[in-house]
Amino acid sequence: MAVQPLKHEMPVQKPEVRAKNFEEVALGYTEEVAVDEANRCLNCKNKPCVQGCPVNISIPEFISKVKERDYEGAYDVISQSSSLPAVCGRVCPQETQCESKCTLGIKFQPVGIGRLERFVADYHNANFTGEPVLPQSNGHRVAVIGSGPSGLTCAGDLAKKGYKVTIFEALHLAGGVLVYGIPEFRLPKSIVQKEVDALKKYGVDVQTNVVVGKTITIDELFEDGYEAVFVGSGAGLPRFMSIPGESLKGVYSANEFLTRSNLMKAYKDSSSTPIMHAKRVAVVGGGNVAMDAARTALRLGAESVHIVYRRSMEELPARKEEVEHAEEEGIIFDILRNPVEILGYHNSDDRRDPKNGFVTGIKVIKCELGEPDEKGRRRPVEIPGSEYVIDVDCVIMAIGTSPNPLIKNTTKGLEVNRHGGIIVNEETGATSKLGVFAGGDAVTGAATVILAMGAGKTAAKAIDEYLSK
Repeated sequence: MAVQPLKHEMPVQKPEVRAKNFEEVALGYTEEVAVDEANRCLNCKNKPCVQGCPVNISIPEFISKVKERDYEGAYDVISQSSSLPAVCGRVCPQETQCESKCTLGIKFQPVGIGRLERFVADYHNANFTGEPVLPQSNGHRVAVIGSGPSGLTCAGDLAKKGYKVTIFEALHLAGGVLVYGIPEFRLPKSIVQKEVDALKKYGVDVQTNVVVGKTITIDELFEDGYEAVFVGSGAGLPRFMSIPGESLKGVYSANEFLTRSNLMKAYKDSSSTPIMHAKRVAVVGGGNVAMDAARTALRLGAESVHIVYRRSMEELPARKEEVEHAEEEGIIFDILRNPVEILGYHNSDDRRDPKNGFVTGIKVIKCELGEPDEKGRRRPVEIPGSEYVIDVDCVIMAIGTSPNPLIKNTTKGLEVNRHGGIIVNEETGATSKLGVFAGGDAVTGAATVILAMGAGKTAAKAIDEYLSK
């Protein structure tokens, strides 16, 4: 039977509809489409797709189960390697990882691995009513700091080996960046909650509103009887450009803007969380966070939303799918533009003026691409005299984040690099402090969910070996 050359399209809400709601954009495969897509898999003997997966899911094996319509069997295969299949099926950049290695992709479009993973996870969540088989306790206690993808993965892998794991989360909900950073229309929070609840069934204790470094320190965790600690606290410290006007009202970090919307539900009429429902918005940056912020602003009622990015469309770091969705929804891409100043209405003589200090525009300068930088990307070179102003009443900075220094500053013997990332052994996740391991954005700075999960998995294996000596 001839192989179908194109992967099955993911059904989505129409752009003009979804741009006005926070419901999930992608609607998911039906059973018949999933089986048909699974039948495109060549079941290669050398399994190159597995090599492209940071958590080494047995991809051909789970896809074979889908072909047989054994969806629970497929879920069991995935869950042997991943604690968050419903999440990864939605936000993992498969196009640059597993699908980029797919043999079928040499001649045709690769198998829709991520879409099949989502289907399997959603099927399990909708139909499975049993309870997991709990492992026998081994008597060891491990503390996990942060309930983002690296922390959840580390906790899940250790719990399945019989460890008593406690997760300490600074916010009032578990999930880390999955709940505060990624919008509802890309990752419904009910999905994240189901993944967290699944870990709790394995005995993982989740304690929220605990700020490690203030409420309790890592050294005190050891004093309380924990034998190892994993730091997966993420990178929640926003970066700014240090240009004039960044202190004006209406300037947000993407971190704050998305947290107010996602975690505190500012998009709901009943929410008491303040957030600016701006009419004209500029988002500075070109990554997935920038796309999330821009599309969120649109759904909050903005009449126009600009992405201001200093390189070309070809060099946007955001996922292709997210860029396409943003374009379809009417987001304006001002490429080869670099902000030089945020403008605002100032009247020091009349502080009672309600517009005093509010954003009125963003001044940008045109750029052209020069020679490649150390990462191989062509450097943006500003064109003198090309400045102009984009009229906006809100500016969102989405140019990256750094690890919060709180844990570093309150933990003796924990070494960090010049960017604030915790220094670890890449093969084990071990830090300079005995018994402390780390992974995810707390080490690398802002990166992808699946890479953070891979780091959590690596550390869990190392912690197991460390405590089994």
